[in-house]
Amino acid sequence: MLEDARVGDSIAVNGVCLTATTFGDGIFTADVMAETLDKTNLKELRPGSRVNLERALRLGDRLGGHMVSGHVDGIGTIVGLEKRDIATLVMVQAPDQVMKYIINKGSIAIDGTSLTVVSFQRDRFQVSLIPHTAHATVLGSKKVGETVNLEADLLGKYIERLLQGRGEQRENSQLNLQFLAANGFL
Repeated sequence: MLEDARVGDSIAVNGVCLTATTFGDGIFTADVMAETLDKTNLKELRPGSRVNLERALRLGDRLGGHMVSGHVDGIGTIVGLEKRDIATLVMVQAPDQVMKYIINKGSIAIDGTSLTVVSFQRDRFQVSLIPHTAHATVLGSKKVGETVNLEADLLGKYIERLLQGRGEQRENSQLNLQFLAANGFL
């Protein structure tokens, strides 16, 4: 995974985009700011902790998941694990700033792993792990009560901002109900 990596490359650790500062013997280091530790679960890692690692997407590569940037939107807590047939259902309690982007069959990144939302309630959502995902990612070894980094789909955040901007334009526009009434249109 690190064969052609260079200083300055972005490498996501449990879904948190970090900049590599040194390499050697199959390891790398990265600087981590207080802000990153405050907003993610990286502060809970200890030497030997298992983590998800992912290199940045290159233009022209296939996109096998959804659009995420490695900028965590919030920390969730695993509140339920259930085996169903070959799948493991994972229930995650999440803060409002993440839940507002959750939709059925929508996408969510959990510790950097792109997953599909199976269902959701006011303050929690559920995903289903196939055996490969459970084995190949840290999510498969997490227990109830453990925290996870959450990043909502980038598209939802852009749509939200676009709609906010349209609302601001209407408020600041000369064309409003008062203008229409004053000029005989209403």
